[in-house]
Amino acid sequence: MDTRAVYLKGPEDLHIDTLALKAPVGGDIVVEIAHSGISTGTEKLFWNGTMPPFPGMGYPLVPGYEAAGEVVEAAPGTGYRPGDHVFVPGADCFKEAFGLFGGAAGRLVTQADRVTRIDSDLGPEGALLALAATARHAMAGKDMDMPELIVGHGVFGRLLARLTIAAGAPAPTVWEVAPERRAGAQGYEVIDPADDPRRDYGTIYDASGNGAILNDLIGRLSKGGEVVLAGFYPEALSFAFPPAFMKEARLRVAAEWAREDLTFVRDLIETGDLSLSGLITHQAQAADAPRAYRTAFGDPACLKMILNWKETA
Repeated sequence: MDTRAVYLKGPEDLHIDTLALKAPVGGDIVVEIAHSGISTGTEKLFWNGTMPPFPGMGYPLVPGYEAAGEVVEAAPGTGYRPGDHVFVPGADCFKEAFGLFGGAAGRLVTQADRVTRIDSDLGPEGALLALAATARHAMAGKDMDMPELIVGHGVFGRLLARLTIAAGAPAPTVWEVAPERRAGAQGYEVIDPADDPRRDYGTIYDASGNGAILNDLIGRLSKGGEVVLAGFYPEALSFAFPPAFMKEARLRVAAEWAREDLTFVRDLIETGDLSLSGLITHQAQAADAPRAYRTAFGDPACLKMILNWKETA
């Protein structure tokens, strides 16, 4: 069994190739992928060669951890059957490439307990489940405070804001330096940080991945306030100690989603309490992946690029 897949041979060396798949074993299902998303966070770092050493990484690789499709094979006892629609957070199922993420392919073999059942009506928005779950993970848990300020109005920042409102918390302020990304707010305000005089935020969530602004964020905290590092930071982070000392600032690192986060946001979406509308700005056929990746990483108007695998032979 083989599949067409995005094949990243090395930094900026990407094309569509045919790759052999590992045979399914007990507990596996086979999924025909309809849509996969291109991540502008960790996936961009693999693409441009700036990803710091990470367990399981290496080239060549199949990128992507945002995929949605239809089950075509499922052994008894997996809880799935052909025709079920699922979200797949990537798969390590390729004989000829690393599958640290492994979601950008037309067919995947994966353990059934890794996928999440979704409504077929979601269409390409089904590929956004991991981003929504990651945003929820940053906010959920004991003694976690909702964001008062969110830095960055990309897809992740928008999901943080929408989840804050869905939780019944006051609408956050969102910073965005790119004018073309300030539109699309749903119940909250998006402003240029230069226009924000506040220096008493209790909780700031950084969704920008820009470690260079850490000192500025600490300076915007109230005493005892918290900065949540919700992005991914390829460079070492540093900050001036005296301002943080005076503020008694707290720093928290938010990791990737857990299984319960996927289920939680899936249920919010199905009840209508969380909308994924307006987050996908660009779509392309998977066969046109080289151009699509460059657009996703280089065009500030591109919030989210989705690859369509249905017509890729």
